[in-house]
Amino acid sequence: MTNSMRLTTPRIEPLNPSEWTDEQRAVLEPFAKQGRLYNIFTTLGRNPTALRAFLEWGGYVMRKTALAARERELLILRVGYLCRAGYEWAQHSRLGMQAGLTEEELNRIKHGPIASKWSERERLLLQAADDLHRTYFISDAVWTKLQAHYSDAQCMDIVYVVGHYTQVCMILNAFGIQLDAELTLDADVTAFSS
Repeated sequence: MTNSMRLTTPRIEPLNPSEWTDEQRAVLEPFAKQGRLYNIFTTLGRNPTALRAFLEWGGYVMRKTALAARERELLILRVGYLCRAGYEWAQHSRLGMQAGLTEEELNRIKHGPIASKWSERERLLLQAADDLHRTYFISDAVWTKLQAHYSDAQCMDIVYVVGHYTQVCMILNAFGIQLDAELTLDADVTAFSS
């Protein structure tokens, strides 16, 4: 299926390799060589300077945070769901499963911290994501509980992950970035009422 959250066609078209300037080629060719020339990259490649900066920070958030991969993906998927970003959910469902999340847990993420069976740590991560999404703040009660389980660096990374992926979801939704061919749209995630 090639549909995104709210738009069925891109507002900003992804670049075809035949259109690449030398500057775009320099930033996009490594993805092509790795077989990861996703629509998000070929769309953001229209501004290669911004894409380079985006990739630098995104690289930290994806590979260098003090959070375990499973915890990071729990946060990313909750943000993707809250932002109704079909592309984000589809891409990170796969990554979440690689990090140890199950299909059942993916479905529970949609219900957030109120769903049963979450550990205390997982529930706190989901609550932090919900707080940040709703109020751009983590309540004192949730922050105090997070500090009982996570270091200061990890607490900072929780905010960094949620903030970065909120931006990613805005980019995906506003630009109308369509699903890559191998991704499947989840209608639960894309259902949106304004």
